[in-house]
This record gives sequence, structure tokens and C-alpha cells, in this order.
Amino acid sequence: MKASKLLMATALTAATMVAASGASAAGSLTLCWAAWDPANALVELSKSFEAETGTDMSFEFVPWPNFADRMLNELNSNGTLCDLLIGDSQWIGGAAENGNYVKLNDFFAKEGISMDDFIPATVTGYAEWPKGTPNYWALPAYADVVGWTYRRDWFERPELQAEFKGKYGYDLGVPADLAQLKDIAQFFQGREIDGKTVYGAAIYTERGSEGITMGVTNALYNYGFEYGNPKNPYAELDGYVNSDGAVAGLEYYKELYDTATPPGSSNWYMGEDIDAYKSGQVALQMNFAFIWPGVNADPNVGGDRTGYFANPKGPAGQFAQLGGQGISVVANTDNMEGALAYIKWFAQPEVQAQWTAMGGASAMRSVVEAPDFAGKQPYNQAFLDSMAIVKDFWAEPSYASLLLPMQSRIHNYVVAGQGTAKEALDGLVADWTEVFEDEGLR
Repeated sequence: MKASKLLMATALTAATMVAASGASAAGSLTLCWAAWDPANALVELSKSFEAETGTDMSFEFVPWPNFADRMLNELNSNGTLCDLLIGDSQWIGGAAENGNYVKLNDFFAKEGISMDDFIPATVTGYAEWPKGTPNYWALPAYADVVGWTYRRDWFERPELQAEFKGKYGYDLGVPADLAQLKDIAQFFQGREIDGKTVYGAAIYTERGSEGITMGVTNALYNYGFEYGNPKNPYAELDGYVNSDGAVAGLEYYKELYDTATPPGSSNWYMGEDIDAYKSGQVALQMNFAFIWPGVNADPNVGGDRTGYFANPKGPAGQFAQLGGQGISVVANTDNMEGALAYIKWFAQPEVQAQWTAMGGASAMRSVVEAPDFAGKQPYNQAFLDSMAIVKDFWAEPSYASLLLPMQSRIHNYVVAGQGTAKEALDGLVADWTEVFEDEGLR
């Protein structure tokens, strides 16, 4: 029964979808996402939708370490769990090509939902497939990006400022570039503060899912790494993935790991970095911006004790790894009418403003470009600065096959110390070339 519904859903005409969206929603919906604080905020936000439409909302939230496996297996097996899915940006290509998501162009046009109303990078990252084309499979739902927190209270200590200035010749503060970030992290490494040994920086090193890739790209991009020749991305990888600049960026990340991170941080991702920072172990923390409200509210490091900044520039420019997700209608839904009604409701500017106020992160321009937005929270300006410089990993249908070798080769070099940076990136070129050959893209 469900398989036939999948075929009907993916074959829906624009007229059928629009007709469905015009009716009042009812019945039940299950929305799937990762288990984290923003998901709890979405539960509260969605109570308004339930009250307005009479729809019974259920939620399936999966811990981040298991989120990708659980949800991609659900999609690939034509599962019946999710009516709506807030899926990672990198999944969009596979979900579109495999008929897992409903294409929303005609629905958006009928309901007056314009992608011009959202931050352009989030439209490209969360909604488009193929990239750079006006084909939409999601509505931008949660804007996120890798940035940095720092112990502002430590940085402002006069004795540390004087020592740092004497050693490096410039003031201790928000780093102007990645070289300064490394100086600062090394300055704090092994230092005693308030009777406790502290360390420089918590960075991403996790191997099992996507962690070290989401971390190392913040150095690679800024040293000149490219995913391929922009004019011929699948066929010309050599000289881009493994360029001299890319090699230097990978060497930089390894040096940062070797000289300025806490002992035992060989497999850290979001949760471990948060714990290290909140417990006072590190002066700097790499992490996605979603953690910033929690840091600001933390009794130990919050308020004026923490500052926020965008990923610093490198020799080849300033970029940051895109995070975040779009919300899609799963083609296998039992309640197409209700799922489309939820998208329409969620896209309203007043709902988007409330979403951010409750702990979400709207990608709608009317919210983030409001005159008072930057000053509302101490991290909002850093968020805006970060979202203006984003890049993302491959979003191809073969995303998982592209991610796994990068995780392995980067971790083997950075953490395990195997081989050279050039050898690691040369190997990645060979891996990705094989994937694209298998996909018939070369």
C-alpha cells in the first residue's frame, strides 16, 4: 500500500499539489529532525499550527550521531515514519534524484512563497537541486554555520594582554586571520588560569560521521581548496582538491591539532567541544552557531565572559562551513494536504520571527535583516558575518560515498599522523574520481 502511495506522491502534478494545499489541514503529521535544543523549540512553535488547523503533530527526533544513518535509511527504504523531514543540506541531491522529497516549485508559486525572501546561501544550500537552478525541494528551515566562541574574560586580563603583546607584537583579541587564531590557541595551551590547566582550542576531529570534514574545511577553503574546476567540477579535481594552497590548509589544521588542543581530543565533534568550553578547559571553541544561545545563557561561561566571531580569513579568502537544514515534504507521506499546509504556515514572516525568538534560526531575510537584529543578542552580528561567507560540502546523490573517504584520509593524517598532507589529498582525488566515474559523471 505504501509503495503505491510513494509512486503517486512523486508523480503529483503541480495542480494536484496546489489544490491540496488550499484545503484546511487535519489528521496527523510526523516531523523528523535531529534531537537538539532547536527541535524542542519547534515543538513549542508548532502548537500554533495545531491550534489553527486541528492537525495532531508528532515528532521523531534522533541524536546527531545517529541522525544521518537513521533518516537516510528511512528515506532509502521508502519508510512510513516521516511526513516532514528537516534534513541536512548535503542530502538534497540524493533525496531529489531518488524521489524521496516532493518538488515544491508550483506549490511555492501558488502560495506566493518566494525564495528571494531567504538568505541566498541557504536557498542554494538547503533547497536547490541541481545547485544553481531554480528547482526547490525544501524550504530553508534552520540557518547554521561554523563559527567560534572565545573566553572574552580571559582575553581581557591585563597580565595576559601584556604577555601576549610582548610575545607576538599585536593585541590579544578577536583574531584577524587564521594565523592569529593559531597564535592565540598556542598561547593558551597548557597555561594555568585560576589554578587550573587550560588549553587552546576545541576543534572538530570526529571520524565516525562528518565531524573532521566539517572542521577541516574551515581551514581548507581559506587556503585555496576547491572541490574541482568550477567549470568542470566532476572531471577536473586534480590541482583543485590537492592544490598547494589546499595542502597548506591541511597542514595548518594538523598543526593546530598537534599544538593547541586538549589531550584526548582525537574524536571530538559538537558535543565534546561544547563540554570542553563550558567546563573551562579551552580558550577557543569551533562549533556551529546553534550552540551560541546556550553558551550565552550558561552560568559558568555565559554573558560577558564569552565573545563570538566568524571563521577568520586565510591566504586565499574568508569562508566558513555551512550547516543548517531545509524542511521537505516526504513523498511517502499519508497526509500530503497537511504537510503542505505546514510548509505554508512555517513560511509566514511572523512565524519565522517567532521561530528565531523561541530559539530557532530563521533564514528569512525580513528576520535577519531587520534593523534591530544584529544588536538583539551578543552573537547575532557574528551570525550575520558568518552566513555571508558560507561554503558547503558536496550535495551529490553520492554524498555518503564522497564523505567517507574524506573522513578517513583527513583523520588519518591530522590525528593519526599518517603520511603527508599532499598524500592525503592526492588520495582523496583518486577516491572522488572513482566515485564520479561510477556515477557516470566523468
